This record gives sequence, structure tokens and C-alpha cells, in this order.
Amino acid sequence: MKASDLRVKSVDELKKELAELLRAQFGLRMQLSTQQTTKVSEVGKLRKDVARVRTVLGERARQA
Repeated sequence: MKASDLRVKSVDELKKELAELLRAQFGLRMQLSTQQTTKVSEVGKLRKDVARVRTVLGERARQA
């Protein structure tokens, strides 16, 4: 996911995307804690995607 792709979306779409990413992050953390998955690198990718969405939302808030 690129920041340029996120900047095209509306605020409502960004909030929905953020909720989906946080839900996926939680699920992956639970899978890792119960040793059901070995996708450790996915945690970092999700964290960065969450940070990108929050950054774009912050930019939008400052513009308004």
C-alpha cells in the first residue's frame, strides 16, 4: 500500500481501511501468540500500513 494511493481516498474510506488493518493486526498477533502462524514479517508490514493511514488522516485533519 502506497501513501499516494491513500491520498486519493476519502476520509470515510481511510477510516474504514484503518479499522480493517487494525482488525487484521489483532488477528495476526493472536495467531502468533498461539503459534498458529509463522508470518512474523506480516506484523511489521501491517504496522507500517496503519502508520501510513494515520499519517494521511492527520494531514487531512490539519488541512481542514
